[in-house]
Amino acid sequence: MSPLPMSPLPILYSFRRCPYAMRARLALLVSGQAVVIREVKLRAKPAAMLAASPKGTVPVLCLPDGTVIEQSLDIMRWALGRGDPEGWLAGDDAALVARNDGPFKHHLDRTKYPDRHGSDPAVHRGAALELLADWDARLAATGYLCGPARTLADMAVFPFVRQFAAVDPDWFAAQPLPHVHRWLARHLADPLFGRAMIRLSPWAEGDDPIPFGPIPPDA
Repeated sequence: MSPLPMSPLPILYSFRRCPYAMRARLALLVSGQAVVIREVKLRAKPAAMLAASPKGTVPVLCLPDGTVIEQSLDIMRWALGRGDPEGWLAGDDAALVARNDGPFKHHLDRTKYPDRHGSDPAVHRGAALELLADWDARLAATGYLCGPARTLADMAVFPFVRQFAAVDPDWFAAQPLPHVHRWLARHLADPLFGRAMIRLSPWAEGDDPIPFGPIPPDA
């Protein structure tokens, strides 16, 4: 039995600025899968979310049948398995995404939060730059990471590159990464990203449900 109140739509626990939650929202939107979204305040995680997923991190997707999907990539693949109008699953490059989620995220965290990790941010920034240079070369060939159009790999990696670029925007803009710069700017300007970055107040028990998903045809 599900520990959550039943809902006709899946319930997504999310945090606007979290790159993992970001990529889950992007996939849900492009798939056409509507959900009820609950913005989480990380310092005061709702009991309903923790009951469903004791790990206490976002995103978490609770399906109406009681199934809980706790990993962002699994949420992306679940959503795209239900609807994939742009063919994102054709670019599900597990090795590339693992390089982002592993080494790149490692260096990103130690660049952005050196005090937390006791790290030298210059060293980790340089290591992250080497990874970005490899992706720049890859983007030079076709414009996206897995071909001529955006796919799962692009949208799984993009939120983390965005976060890295924001640590020191002037420094990032000066780096010889012309294809990464264009690729990042294209994603940031896309209406899909704007829809994914909706601002919401933290959810509390008893709040009215907030739908998140496709724009109605007559909107």
